[in-house]
Amino acid sequence: MTATDPPQTSAPEPPLATCPVGVIFCPFPSGIAALQEEIEQLNLQLGSDALTGVANYRSFMATLELEIERTRRNGRPTSLLMIDIDHFKKVNDIHGHEIGNQALVHVAKLISGQVRKLDVVCRYGGEEFAVVFPETDLYAAIPVAERIRLALAENSLQHSALQLKLTASLGLATYQPYSLSSVAELISQADHYLYEAKQSGRNRLCHTDVPLAKDISNEEKQALSHLFGRDAQAKD
Repeated sequence: MTATDPPQTSAPEPPLATCPVGVIFCPFPSGIAALQEEIEQLNLQLGSDALTGVANYRSFMATLELEIERTRRNGRPTSLLMIDIDHFKKVNDIHGHEIGNQALVHVAKLISGQVRKLDVVCRYGGEEFAVVFPETDLYAAIPVAERIRLALAENSLQHSALQLKLTASLGLATYQPYSLSSVAELISQADHYLYEAKQSGRNRLCHTDVPLAKDISNEEKQALSHLFGRDAQAKD
């Protein structure tokens, strides 16, 4: 090296990679990160219905158990809506199972489009769906359930030249710490009102009795005003 040559310096040491599991000197952090992402995707798939993309029965039960426990702690109600597509067997018999599958995807999308982000839409089984409404009383859940029913009745499934009109029967129940004792009892009550809707002619919503106006608290009145007043005008 001559006097005119610039001083040689060693290349900077590459920064130590941070291991996703907290090991200081991790020889393959990118591999572990990729594995973690794959596990997260698998967990997501385990909780989702493969056909419709909404939550599956396993995820439904876990969600409902969690929300019921939350209700027991804070006293805020949890509502459950059960939805069954009317005469779905005829869809499969007349149009085939591929159209039947498209009908299920169609229904799942319509339901998901009517609820809040915090609500959980599930495929309960077969042609039956469920929606868990966290911290939601009967007054708030009824108009959402009616929107779902109307959305299904007013939006036909279109496939080539086929326009398939679908309707559904709905049963709604609400869990309060003093009214029901378990998740199973809430599901049973919602199923009871679903059966009542089918027996009453289908394409309708049945639910627990609405308390008299004198029994409605100021907080519930404000919620009703919000749902049927400003929100309804915004939708129009």
